[in-house]
Amino acid sequence: MKYLIAISGPIASGKSVLAGEIQKRFETYPVSTRQLLVDAGTPNDRNELIEAGKRLDALTDGAWIRDGSRRYIEQHQDTHDILLIDAVRTERQVHHLREAFGEKFVHIHVSVPFAIAKERYERRRSASDLDLQYEDVRADSTESGVWHLDRIADRVVANVQCDAASLVTRATAGLGLFPLAPERLVDVLVGGQYGSEGKGNICAYLAHDYDVLVRVGGPNAGHMVAYPEQKYVQLPSGTRSNLTAKILIGAGATIWPEQILKEIAQCGLTKDRLVIDERAMIIEQSDRDVEAQLLDGIASTKQGVGAATARKIIGRGCKPPFGDGVRLASDHPDLKAFVRPVAHELENAYASGLRVMLEGTQGTSLSLHHGHYPFVTSRETTASGCLADAGIAPNRVRRVIMVTRTYPIRVGGTSGPMQLPIEARIVAERSGLPLHQIEKTEVGTISGTKRRMAEFDWEQFRRSAVLNGATDIALTFADYITAENQNAQRFEQLSDETRRFIAEVEHVANAPVSLISTRFHRFGVIDRRTWR
Repeated sequence: MKYLIAISGPIASGKSVLAGEIQKRFETYPVSTRQLLVDAGTPNDRNELIEAGKRLDALTDGAWIRDGSRRYIEQHQDTHDILLIDAVRTERQVHHLREAFGEKFVHIHVSVPFAIAKERYERRRSASDLDLQYEDVRADSTESGVWHLDRIADRVVANVQCDAASLVTRATAGLGLFPLAPERLVDVLVGGQYGSEGKGNICAYLAHDYDVLVRVGGPNAGHMVAYPEQKYVQLPSGTRSNLTAKILIGAGATIWPEQILKEIAQCGLTKDRLVIDERAMIIEQSDRDVEAQLLDGIASTKQGVGAATARKIIGRGCKPPFGDGVRLASDHPDLKAFVRPVAHELENAYASGLRVMLEGTQGTSLSLHHGHYPFVTSRETTASGCLADAGIAPNRVRRVIMVTRTYPIRVGGTSGPMQLPIEARIVAERSGLPLHQIEKTEVGTISGTKRRMAEFDWEQFRRSAVLNGATDIALTFADYITAENQNAQRFEQLSDETRRFIAEVEHVANAPVSLISTRFHRFGVIDRRTWR
């Protein structure tokens, strides 16, 4: 428990609005004074509850709220950031809570001009209140005292010309629930070439070091994981590697419902663990049909991502000139249980000091803006683009890990330029790996077509490191340099040629090679990180 928050304020000031918004926004366990009175044996009747509260105030000097809350606090203090008491009504009630809980106790008073409170009361009052004017309500000895609790409150927020979200922002500012001084808690993992760099397996290896796993992009990129064996198309690649991590799909993602629902079922995800941002774009069958007709010339995977993204852009305020009307994740009935604002989840993670891994898709040189147009994908694939799609500020970033292959690949067919193409047969002869093993590996995860291979492109690699601001390199397919590397468990066991190659990679990128994948296996990563 970070805080025990008690709310006070006159009737019709907006206490319930504030309490409800705090519960929506933070990990909160609510404790109502009504429930405490019922726990003490009072019938759940308004008049009896009011009189019982007054009697207990007199008998206990107002300590009954403190004492009645203890049971709930003991049960929920390890699982909730906030325990919320709605509401306190006397100075002595506040005094006993403050004395018992010290710095963890925060008293928030909601103030409102009398005329506005009266107007709200008249507008909303129930049948039982019809004969009770607001002046009469305020004349009650306890209620009249509530108006003066602003004098002892830790913070006072005026509920005038203020919606619920702004009310909670003002009421909780400075408590560390919305951290103002960003701690660098986010590590970003991106592909440094043309995709298929082995990002998924690296993400799965790293996943246990993080509390939150975030994915952006769409179903045009498939990420393979060796253990537990899984192909991830929409979910983060560490979903089954860290079963306690929160799983987030960012607002910039494009979602093929059939695929993500399949993966949700495979991974056994619940609404408590998975959050899909309400603004993520739904891919319709019409998007896939459009791409099937138009994108043969660039070897697209034709999963509908680009068409859906285009509809999201041109469908603002009108029906798009092609395809269906725009549907976001919040509009899809089968996804509704998982839909919540990812921004809230991220801010809660920052406030709790949780580690976050953001997993990008595809590769830097497939970037819509920085790749070889038109042989590019439909989004920005660099670290900055992934951050924007996820809704993460740059000053939250700690590391940018760029995954890079020893031999880059592109999708088969007319997928765009690559320097110095090479046959799989040559790689097999150089490395000593069986040709059939390489040919089996180098098939598109999504497209299913044979990949094109090339020699390592040092200029392309250097440019990608600059574009991403790479702090670390994860080098994959070290066994393509020599098959002997498959047996290496430590850096010193890699071949001399491999170590020389790594040294040059570090020199060109001005970043350490912190992770080395020697084979597609649970124990196929050499970890040289100096950070955790």
